[in-house]
Amino acid sequence: MPFSALGLAKPLLQGVQAMGFTDPTPIQLRAIPPALDGRDLIGSAQTGTGKTAAFALPVLQRLGKPGGVRCLVLEPTRELAMQVETSFRDLARFTSLRVGCVFGGVGFGAQKATLRDGVDILVATPGRLEDHLRQGTVHLREIEVLVLDEVDRMLDVGFLPAMRRIISLCPAGRQTLFFSATLPPEIAGLAAWALRDPVRIEVGAARSVTAMVRHGLYTTEPTRKFDLLLALLKATDFQSAIIFSRTKHGADKIAKKLRANNHSVAVLHANRSQNQRIEALQGFKSGRYEVMVATDIAARGIDIAGVSHVINYDVPQHPEDYVHRIGRTGRASNSGDAFTLVTPDEAKKVAAIERFIGRPIERLTLEGFEVPANGANLPVRQPKVEPRLDGRAVFRGPRRRR
Repeated sequence: MPFSALGLAKPLLQGVQAMGFTDPTPIQLRAIPPALDGRDLIGSAQTGTGKTAAFALPVLQRLGKPGGVRCLVLEPTRELAMQVETSFRDLARFTSLRVGCVFGGVGFGAQKATLRDGVDILVATPGRLEDHLRQGTVHLREIEVLVLDEVDRMLDVGFLPAMRRIISLCPAGRQTLFFSATLPPEIAGLAAWALRDPVRIEVGAARSVTAMVRHGLYTTEPTRKFDLLLALLKATDFQSAIIFSRTKHGADKIAKKLRANNHSVAVLHANRSQNQRIEALQGFKSGRYEVMVATDIAARGIDIAGVSHVINYDVPQHPEDYVHRIGRTGRASNSGDAFTLVTPDEAKKVAAIERFIGRPIERLTLEGFEVPANGANLPVRQPKVEPRLDGRAVFRGPRRRR
């Protein structure tokens, strides 16, 4: 079913198309129709399944025209708040609706100015929102839609009491859209209190890596990470590769160095303009760029066929992001390779990923980049060699370019 069959207004379909989305993801297919009908909703889905658009599109359609703060979206971290704000802006670019974002760690001046100018959708972290509420720079009396996103992470960082206080300030007749990858008792209790007769939607958590993807870890010292990246690209027979960076600044820095080493590179992150993002995606899909450097924020929901390799230049912050990242290759019955560059002090992050996917990740080495076995390397775990769907063994090292 295409997006056009979901009953979305033409400006929103234009926004979807401009973002490069083609068909709805499972969470979008199941969540958008009841949300458009005004139902409360509990969605259980992992990061990277397209859930931001699953709630953003119904919100934008309901609000229609500017009229003050009528939608509040709560996020647990500054990074997620910025990501969601960017998605709302992209989807709403052909409408007149206004989006604002408030979060801690920065001054109040610019945020107060944004609120004075007027926003229709406010994306916020609970702590900074309560600061603005105390100062009277925003109120929640006209909220029509309340979105509680990544609620399990809210629990992790201790935001549940603040969420309860904020929810109590919103009108009782609002629509509430509630998203959490897991529903432990504390979160289930919050949902029962905050929602009215909700539709429940669960999209299976992607905890396993498809057999079509061969993946492994390369350990290196931080000062040699970029040299290892260049060596891998040289030693590997790749058609197109996505390199994931944790930060926007890091993505720009990696891209600049790759260009200096004669690689054709596209860049995709939240600070790129819409035209720049469209050009990067189209150029990467067409083969004009052999490499795309991207952040998790920008790569959410992007489905590009034919990506032969994924390289995690930075270990992802959350284990589910690992599955999302390497799932960008090995699609549509094609095989793919995924490498993660790890520094010795990142052993705990690697262990968390292995617990999440339920299996060890093979340790690989590249000649000239071996880490001394004096405690600097990661613990070596020997995974089982499992056949892929095409009957071949799990990949154990880079292929030489032909």
